[in-house]
Amino acid sequence: MTTTLAPPVPIGKAAVGALGVLALSTGALESVVSPTIPLLERELDMSQSESALLSIVLLITGALITPLAGKFGDRYGGKKILIRLMAVVALGGTVSALAPNLPVLLVGQVLQGAMIGALPLSFIVVRKHLPAGESKVAIGVVSGLFVGGSMVGMLSAGPVAEQLSRHWMFALPTMAVIASTLVVNRLMPADAPGRSDDSGIDWPGLLLLSGMLVTLMLVLALAPEAGSAPLVLAALVVLLGVFVTGWIRVERRAAAPMIDLRMLARPAIWKACVLTFVICLGTMMAVYLIPQLLDERGDGYGFSASATEIGFFLLPGAIAATLAGPLGGIGDRRFGSRAVVNTGVVMMAVGLLAVAAVHSEIWHLVVGKVLIALANGLCVTAMMTSTATAVDKEDTGIATSLILVSRVVGSAVGGQLGGALLTAGTPSGSEVAAESAYVTGFVIAGVVVSLALFVTRTMSKGVKA
Repeated sequence: MTTTLAPPVPIGKAAVGALGVLALSTGALESVVSPTIPLLERELDMSQSESALLSIVLLITGALITPLAGKFGDRYGGKKILIRLMAVVALGGTVSALAPNLPVLLVGQVLQGAMIGALPLSFIVVRKHLPAGESKVAIGVVSGLFVGGSMVGMLSAGPVAEQLSRHWMFALPTMAVIASTLVVNRLMPADAPGRSDDSGIDWPGLLLLSGMLVTLMLVLALAPEAGSAPLVLAALVVLLGVFVTGWIRVERRAAAPMIDLRMLARPAIWKACVLTFVICLGTMMAVYLIPQLLDERGDGYGFSASATEIGFFLLPGAIAATLAGPLGGIGDRRFGSRAVVNTGVVMMAVGLLAVAAVHSEIWHLVVGKVLIALANGLCVTAMMTSTATAVDKEDTGIATSLILVSRVVGSAVGGQLGGALLTAGTPSGSEVAAESAYVTGFVIAGVVVSLALFVTRTMSKGVKA
């Protein structure tokens, strides 16, 4: 005797619209830092290495929160976990808005990173309450509004920070997050919890991975000042080795590891992880260095751009990143993932090396950033697609989590390396980094990305691993 599944509980357009406004608000809150890093450096008296932390702590928190959010969402209900994570985001935005110094601002950004784990939960909630066709449309709307929110934040952060204060550029989108979360809580019906997962949560693996990523950031941040504190740097390197060793051992022995390292033995997976690391390193170097160069006030280089102008100059790159996802999907279906990744790698290497060679006009940086953003979107889309098709369905979550960790580590290394190069290239007593520091950063990133072509040559076109 068969049982008939109950139809999905319908939700109205108002509930989907509330989720969209929430995505718009979180997108705006997530993107206000990038165009205002030079302004924050001056107001909070930060070095370039310290400010590089602001570009990556949110992403690192998101990488750690996302797998937990998925498990808790299945266990206790997607809406319940979504609302609680958005409360953490609102707290983080409030802390960032009130932050008097860098340490407090970093705490706020760490808390805001919960938004990366919360947004996928909204997609799960939509799928539970809408038929397949309608849920795809709703997910598309929510995703599009998140990207739109990123553009709003990028354009508005500079004017708000300059006309009001840096505090308000965090406070305004945080208020919108709080208001939209309350509306979602009211309009969205609760979804039934799933079956309890007997495997539990890999807390030791999560804690060791957190320690590993934080220690890695500290090592990269302190590297330019190693001469003044060599013992501290050496101790951190040893601690990093301890974290890495301990994490590998824990993950190998865990019944349900957060990251299944055995899957890295599959050629399709380790190649995808290497390529993701390299692409994200190059992308984050550009994300950090280009706004700094736009703000720079050097002799014969730099443009003394304001935070408002920087946001405007970065907008074409944000638009290119938005278009890259659909273009990558179309290219993958027509030409295969290897062709798309090869195109993206070449495009990014050309963009980075071109900016290193020619950066005397603003449009040089704008065009370079567009190429880099487009290449990043193409490669990430192709990597996710090829990874998902290279493993069995039940292994998709494990495989994509490896990609996520590779993305975070690549971004962390890229951002911190960019900051370290500028710190090392700033003469004592000066606030202006040497032009050679920027050139070196773009060249290193371009060369590293170019080396990825040796990996893409051996990629398959999507056969099972």
